[in-house]
Amino acid sequence: MIRKFGLVSVIALATALGGCAMIPGFGSGSDMPPVPPSATAPVEYVRDIHSHARPEIARVKHVTLDLTTDFATGTLSGTAALDITAEAGATEIILDVRNLDIQDVRDASGGPLQFRTGADDPNLGQPLIIRFPAFAAGEQRRIIIRYATRPDAAALQWLTPAQTAGGRQPYMFSQGQAILTRTWIPTQDSPGIRQTWEARITAPSALKVVMSAEGLTTSGEPVGGGQSAWRFRMTNPVPPYLIAVAIGDVAFQAIDERTGVWTEPSMLAGAHAEMVPTAEMVDAAEALYGPYRWGRYDLLILPPSFPFGGMENPRLTFATPTIIAGDQSLVSLVAHELAHSWSGNLVTNATWADFWLNEGFTVYFENRIMEAVYGRDRALMLQSLGWGDLQSTLADLPPADTRLKLDLAGRDPDEGLTDVAYEKGAALLFTIERTVGRERFDAWLKGYFERNAFRPMTTEMFLEDIRTHLVTTRALEDQLMMDAWIYQPGMPSNWVPPVSGAFAPVDAAASAFFANGGPASAIPWAGWSTQERQRFLAWRPEGRAAGADWLTPAQLADLEATLKMREEGNAEVVFAWLQIAVQHRYQPAMPTLERFLTTMGRRKFVLPLFTSLWAEGDWGRTIATPLYARARPGYHPVTTNSVDAVVGRP
Repeated sequence: MIRKFGLVSVIALATALGGCAMIPGFGSGSDMPPVPPSATAPVEYVRDIHSHARPEIARVKHVTLDLTTDFATGTLSGTAALDITAEAGATEIILDVRNLDIQDVRDASGGPLQFRTGADDPNLGQPLIIRFPAFAAGEQRRIIIRYATRPDAAALQWLTPAQTAGGRQPYMFSQGQAILTRTWIPTQDSPGIRQTWEARITAPSALKVVMSAEGLTTSGEPVGGGQSAWRFRMTNPVPPYLIAVAIGDVAFQAIDERTGVWTEPSMLAGAHAEMVPTAEMVDAAEALYGPYRWGRYDLLILPPSFPFGGMENPRLTFATPTIIAGDQSLVSLVAHELAHSWSGNLVTNATWADFWLNEGFTVYFENRIMEAVYGRDRALMLQSLGWGDLQSTLADLPPADTRLKLDLAGRDPDEGLTDVAYEKGAALLFTIERTVGRERFDAWLKGYFERNAFRPMTTEMFLEDIRTHLVTTRALEDQLMMDAWIYQPGMPSNWVPPVSGAFAPVDAAASAFFANGGPASAIPWAGWSTQERQRFLAWRPEGRAAGADWLTPAQLADLEATLKMREEGNAEVVFAWLQIAVQHRYQPAMPTLERFLTTMGRRKFVLPLFTSLWAEGDWGRTIATPLYARARPGYHPVTTNSVDAVVGRP
């Protein structure tokens, strides 16, 4: 989600790196490969409209956190030491902060530094401007900021014991994407300003701390007062939104020597069984596009309030418990977050207007992993479901927001988190693959990750790379229509929708029931995969007018009872059913809806259901208003910010 902005300066990304010894269950310092030479090459700096930072003048290279948690107040407090470089003569650095209490700023020797915060922007927060004596050429300095977060820090969610599976200990986790890291770390919060980092986090000794980095302590180091300290280090430079922390009663179980699962003890056996394919997926990903550069790949299955399906935090994907279906049917989410280890974490959108470079590449890569592990039919079903989601999104969005390169000036970058970035972006890559052939495309994509590793990427840089290394003739350029895909709304004329032969009998069954009034007993539901069930429930009559019913109350009751929708545990299937129920104002399904919306906070499900309720006028709003009042305290700010806009909460 980005527009092109003027090139300001040339920034070097070189960082001195090191290693440490292996720690079982956490990974090692030595198992993480050093940053390759490509990461030290100069890159063009693109102005990020979602950051106050001016890294062409002074920039953060490394962050050292020393923070103490306070569950009673819902705050973190301590210091962030920033290693910075600057142009010769520079006398200030500008950071991003939002709702942080900045108490003190000092230099490395303890001398005080002048600082001030600028005007508050509702989307961007405030600039934190720190002044210091003029920099000499080639100089690097450290500044130390003492600060505290506030209980309403949008990146952090503090859970009571009752909101966890164990019910005995509190829990906290962070979610930094897109621009929420500034609510808990004062730094330059732009995806184009990559930073290495380390942390020491103090928390109650009864809990464990995990982060998106190497764990340097197998267990907490006691510091007195019932508290322990946990230490971490990330030696690869990452965009700040990938700095993540979680604290709770969690346990670990390995899948193989470099993959494993963290979650609450009562959930561990089920989560581990569900995530067993992870090890094979890592092998498949490496076979496709080169070595995994981050050492370990573990998953943290979070409490239900986590707002996303997954978050690709390096070395430790944060994931929703809604993927635990009991039959490994939703593990494509793992393939997606794993793929981000190349597309997004290794090669990152420089600003949020180019978000499609993260997500479109990842959806394509995810599908290739699923094909390698589960076969072509499964991959085609997933492509086809994605295509259906994209068609609905394209119909709902204004034309300007259906371009891959977005204009987000004056907007929250979360507004670009739509299926356009994901599915239209992937569709472009599938089109290129189909046109040039898989072998040539794979060679280019593997080289793209190698050439641009640990660097920010813009759409224009992508186009330069592919035109240099793959699309080298005018005839091929004209055939691919890449500029139309990227800069024009809608879908270009050269896209061919994916067709899954496995869905033909599903579509026939859907037509027989939904269009021709057949009995639900004729639906071969028991023999279908989750993807086939999603396809069936997504069926809609062609030409159906907006808001028009296509099922009778008797059909709805037959469907609900025969398919046992009140007992269904697969979140994707329940969601698809509830969309039908709300659109038909089917009152008997409302207890299922209330249970669903009050037991998980995944925005993918929560936002569309409240949107559908609100669209049903007085009937839906009478349900939505008290339901949201009950459910909202259990949702993460990422979810509430979106739903608030729908239901009119300030």
